[in-house]
Amino acid sequence: MRAIERGLTDCPVCQAIVKVPMAGTDDVAYCSRCDSEVHIRKPDAIQKTWAYLLASIVFFIPANVLPMMHVATFAGTESDTIMSGVLYFIDTGAYLIAFVIFTASIFVPILKILILIYLLISVQKSSCQHRKRRKKLYVLTEVIGRWSMVDVYVVGTMVALVHFGALTEIKPGMGANFFLLVVIMTMLSAMSFDPKLIWDNTKECNARQ
Repeated sequence: MRAIERGLTDCPVCQAIVKVPMAGTDDVAYCSRCDSEVHIRKPDAIQKTWAYLLASIVFFIPANVLPMMHVATFAGTESDTIMSGVLYFIDTGAYLIAFVIFTASIFVPILKILILIYLLISVQKSSCQHRKRRKKLYVLTEVIGRWSMVDVYVVGTMVALVHFGALTEIKPGMGANFFLLVVIMTMLSAMSFDPKLIWDNTKECNARQ
């Protein structure tokens, strides 16, 4: 017998095992250890995950089209998007920096968005395929999501360090703001998704075998 069939789940804060009433999906219990609210499943997990995910996709477009930063020198002002910054570092031979920025700013957000879309669709279709692999993919989104802030950190560090009065000045562009929103929305999307939903159709899947 599975824990959900007994109305048991873990507290999201202290991981204590809590018994939740099973009369309805919105029922709530309170952890006896930390008094946090505990639901048998995260309320409206799929709807919230889709909402944050779609917002991140919308913000991803201006984040890559608008300049991430403006560099003002005595020779003029130059603006760079994420991709033009990557190409600049490739042209100057800074391949490692180009690789880090491309991975953190383009590859990781796209990978995270695609994984969450796959998880949402597979849960909504009650798929029995690759459930262990899907759980690993969800863990992967949590791990790689922590590195999505690298690009914002690079811009913030450069703005703080490179400031030589009238000679050189670096200012963050609107692209940095939208990229920060992409990172926040994807993090909220991953946090809203309930990986336990992957296993909710275990009985039906076992019956098909």
